[in-house]
Amino acid sequence: MHSDIFFIILGMGIVTYIPRMLPLTVFHRINLPPFWRGVLRNVPYATLGALIIPGIFLIQDDPWFGIFGFTSAVLASWLGANVMGVVFVSVLVLTVYTII
Repeated sequence: MHSDIFFIILGMGIVTYIPRMLPLTVFHRINLPPFWRGVLRNVPYATLGALIIPGIFLIQDDPWFGIFGFTSAVLASWLGANVMGVVFVSVLVLTVYTII
């Protein structure tokens, strides 16, 4: 293994570890107001939406492909399907859409 790759992996590990370790060690004693706790609680959902939603409309030239897949996944999960069920329903809907 080249030493460059080792140092790249080590640097990436350190850069990833520090932002995860700091909140646990430094900020765990700070009692945030309820407003900021609510804001921080919603950050993962907003980030996930910001990462996924643009990809839904840009996955193919036909935006309806992403819209049908997204809608079928939301409906399947809303009805209580597990992850595999959601994936299966989405693939089935998109397969039918592709055939039609």
